[in-house]
Amino acid sequence: MLIKDKPDTIKNYFEDSSNMKGGRAEKVVLPESAEEAAIVLKEANSKKIPVTVSGGGTGTTGSRIPFGGIVISTERLNSISGVSAEKMSAVVQAGVLVEDLKNACEKDGLFYTSHPTEKTAFVGGTVSTNASGARSFKYGPTRKYVRRLKMALTNGYIADIRRGERVLTRLNSRINLGGFGIDVPLPAYKMPDVKNSAGYFAKDGMDLIDLFIGQEGTLSVITEIEMALVKKPPEILSSFLFFKREEDAWGFSEEVRKRAFDVLSVEYLDSNALRLLSIKNPNVPARMKAAIFFEEDTHGRKADASIEKWLKTISRHNASLDDSWVAMNETEADKFTKFRHDIPEAVNDIIRRTGFQKLSTDIAVPDDKFPEMMKFYVDRLKNSGLEHVIFGHIGESHLHVNILPKSEDELAEGRKIALGFVKKGVSLGGTVSAEHGIGKIKHLYLEAMYGKQGIMEMALLKKAFDPNCILGLDNIFPREILDSI
Repeated sequence: MLIKDKPDTIKNYFEDSSNMKGGRAEKVVLPESAEEAAIVLKEANSKKIPVTVSGGGTGTTGSRIPFGGIVISTERLNSISGVSAEKMSAVVQAGVLVEDLKNACEKDGLFYTSHPTEKTAFVGGTVSTNASGARSFKYGPTRKYVRRLKMALTNGYIADIRRGERVLTRLNSRINLGGFGIDVPLPAYKMPDVKNSAGYFAKDGMDLIDLFIGQEGTLSVITEIEMALVKKPPEILSSFLFFKREEDAWGFSEEVRKRAFDVLSVEYLDSNALRLLSIKNPNVPARMKAAIFFEEDTHGRKADASIEKWLKTISRHNASLDDSWVAMNETEADKFTKFRHDIPEAVNDIIRRTGFQKLSTDIAVPDDKFPEMMKFYVDRLKNSGLEHVIFGHIGESHLHVNILPKSEDELAEGRKIALGFVKKGVSLGGTVSAEHGIGKIKHLYLEAMYGKQGIMEMALLKKAFDPNCILGLDNIFPREILDSI
């Protein structure tokens, strides 16, 4: 177990993609096993020292940034102990890079379905936030593929939980973990019927393992995961389509969502995203208002037939055929994926230059409400004077609206606008966080979704697993709430 305590060697643990400032900790501990993580937690618990779990630092909500106490980094928990084509699964430690797991799976013709923008994210981090990525259009979020979790609890116990072993109900929610009895007070709120990573997963009849997926480092330290895999699609058609009217791009995505295409992802880029990308890529067509990137599993069908089907759909929505891009091989498809993934980095470059925190929403709404939500975004931003970029998973009615303030006044105005988006999304039956989690910067958003009562119920649940309230403080809800109960 490595311990770092010199200021110059630990300052990188005080930042992530949120650009949140003020992080601090006494030391950073790097365990190499679940047992070492448990020892650190047990000692910290006995002394009531706050502990923050640190993954790859790619998060956007400040969840890994500590404000006192110590940090447990999972970076040395980085082994892939088994990829099995027979079991269609992989067993990995929490600090394994998404890119490394992806490559290990594909060697055996398997596919790790989670496809986050940041390939340097840790697998444990994707579980901790129930991440999704572009290909959740077909495959769904991370939660669906987690078969088993190994975790260290604050009392030093190592829990090993497999899906299907324990069901929680509101009438029978007592569990026993190594002689440690816990009454789990399941929250009564109703989760929205959309992809969701806002707060604790809670519903009557849920699997115990789902409680720890999306917990954002507040209930345990995840050390090992068994992930279900699928067979890698042998043929994927990838394409970028460009539109002179943004409404045409919206209509195209709506048709794709409703029709029987075997699509992996349907992604949206607005004109501001295209402008940013054109700085490094002069091939981006000029004067385009929007773009759609899609991927389709074409295995078992002739490519010509798939292209013909797409051409008919494209022509109905006025995409520019002359400007369309189609990947002819896997190398070109990888370039398209990188092009799409370059958008968040371009946004982060801007906030690094300005020094202001970006205001990024992660709202998903029911499909039939998306046109109303999209129009609300555009109308509210049109005359705001604020720099902004809209991109993301339009196939799932889930976009990221990034407001990029350059002054304190713009920051204040941007916050009002972002909160307005949140309230609108909630009113339409949506979620305030579809894949990024809440962290330390979206407390107001979660309260807008579940109300003060829902937040209090989450705090009670946390205290059941962490009575001394040391783990992941200020993630999901403010630590002050814990002091009040």
